Amino acid sequence: MIFVTRSIAHNWSEFRSLHVALTVTPAWIAAAALTVLATYVMQIESWRRILAGWHQRLPFAAAARTWSLANLGRYVPGKVWSVAGLVVLAQRAGVAPGPAAASAFVIQAVTLGSGVAVVAAAAPHSAPPLRLAAAALVAVVTIGALAWRPTAAWLGRLVNATPPLAPLALGAVFTSTLLTVVSWWTYGAAFWMLARGLVPGAPLPLTSAVAAFTLGYILGLLALFAPGGVASRVLLTVLEAAAALLTFPLRHRPQESAS
Repeated sequence: MIFVTRSIAHNWSEFRSLHVALTVTPAWIAAAALTVLATYVMQIESWRRILAGWHQRLPFAAAARTWSLANLGRYVPGKVWSVAGLVVLAQRAGVAPGPAAASAFVIQAVTLGSGVAVVAAAAPHSAPPLRLAAAALVAVVTIGALAWRPTAAWLGRLVNATPPLAPLALGAVFTSTLLTVVSWWTYGAAFWMLARGLVPGAPLPLTSAVAAFTLGYILGLLALFAPGGVASRVLLTVLEAAAALLTFPLRHRPQESAS
């Protein structure tokens, strides 16, 4: 929580340094917060569908706790802790080692691929095409390698997966991708609501908000509009910490979590 607190303090300081005249509308900000929390539900379910593609049945409460705690890893210096945390915590929740590790990479690939599609649909001329193409290629290769039986088996042997890693069901990928696409739009809608809650007259169309937010995530940024971009980082950090605190008490018995 030290890193989370530090991130909130830094973002709040940056937000205050903008010296922008704000008109705070609590109803819009509350709506943005609720929309983000609804987005978390979809993202957790998206990850659960990937696990189901390997016949791992993780109850939603256990998945929410695992996902929310792992999500805090992004605030630790170095960008691998969120993925590593998801792998470790998923195994503690009862997910088999192979699917636990593979799902952490697949969900990142689904996030990238669906994000590229959303940006291309919402604002086709606003993004650097080479970066989007590279992101899409990484997503396709990652999912393809785990869905094709020979490469899935090879990767399973590489990480000593027991039992051997089966190919990922494409139906699970499809369902997960649909949920993630919707979650990009709700994330963007929350960003739009937050902008209206801080600067009521801000000329920010919903599609532009969706494209800006999604592209910012893909490129590893979240400060595309001021004050909305900086404020959104404050809001997301607070909500991610809150989600972790709320789901932490949701204990689970590993032997009943996955099958």
